Amino acid sequence: MAEEMEYPEGATPLDADEMEGLKFPHVTTRGELDHLEQANIEAGLLWLKRRKNPDILNAQFVQNLHRHLFGEIRRWAGSYRLTEKNIGVAPEQINIHLRGLLDDVRYWVENSTYNPIEGAVRFHHRMVCIHPFPNGNGRHARIMADALMEKVHKAQPIDWAGGEDLQQMNERRTQYIAALRAADGGDYGPLFVFAGIG
Repeated sequence: MAEEMEYPEGATPLDADEMEGLKFPHVTTRGELDHLEQANIEAGLLWLKRRKNPDILNAQFVQNLHRHLFGEIRRWAGSYRLTEKNIGVAPEQINIHLRGLLDDVRYWVENSTYNPIEGAVRFHHRMVCIHPFPNGNGRHARIMADALMEKVHKAQPIDWAGGEDLQQMNERRTQYIAALRAADGGDYGPLFVFAGIG
């Protein structure tokens, strides 16, 4: 099936072992996989909504959220990746970088370092840069940023999609990938604009 999968720009391809982690071997197209994943993500969002005042800024919550978003589809959901990817820190550095990020975000919140939406955008970008999981990192990072907005700051989530499907190639996804790449170089301006604060 790996040969048949087409990935949109900026998506992380799965290696053969990760493809083996699919719980539905009959899935042969990206469209079928997207449909299954969307249903699982919606269930994960319901799980998140039911969490009252959770401590989202710890590694266990990060992993649990990924497991609830993708666990009905992938056996490795919630487990850190074990292989190098086209993006992200070395696998053995994931835990260190993630804990450092979560400590930083906790500091930002406690000291009002950034306004809530700017902090959430920076959190999202750094989570994507770490790329802790084999797949689903962008979606997971956006949901984590929204959880920061809703659960910690008691504010509205970010409108990442802007009425589009960020899993499909379209102008909105192109802008998103370009904004992430600009932030990789230290220019957060395009990502702030993308999130509606520029």
